[in-house]
Amino acid sequence: MFYEIRRYQTKPGRRDEWVEYMEGVVLPYQTSLGMDVLASFVDEEDPDGYVWIRRFADEDDREKLYRAVYENARWQDEIGPVVYELLEMDKISVTRAVPTSSSWPL
Repeated sequence: MFYEIRRYQTKPGRRDEWVEYMEGVVLPYQTSLGMDVLASFVDEEDPDGYVWIRRFADEDDREKLYRAVYENARWQDEIGPVVYELLEMDKISVTRAVPTSSSWPL
């Protein structure tokens, strides 16, 4: 099992709009296709910072879910274009994290 900790930078001043879209459209869409989303955060110190966490059973699971989400016509035609409009795509950071034995149950 591993986690993706994804850090995004919204375009200046658009974080509230991003959070509304993320929580109202992106997360429900992804979870409806089987994505395991654990958390959604705004950065307390960065007015344009956003972080979210997804969990995957293994690399095969991640690849299957990525295909289901990102190769879907709804993502490509409807959701993706809005995401590109709201985020600084060149500032996305993804950390793949594997929990240690002392991690709390997630």
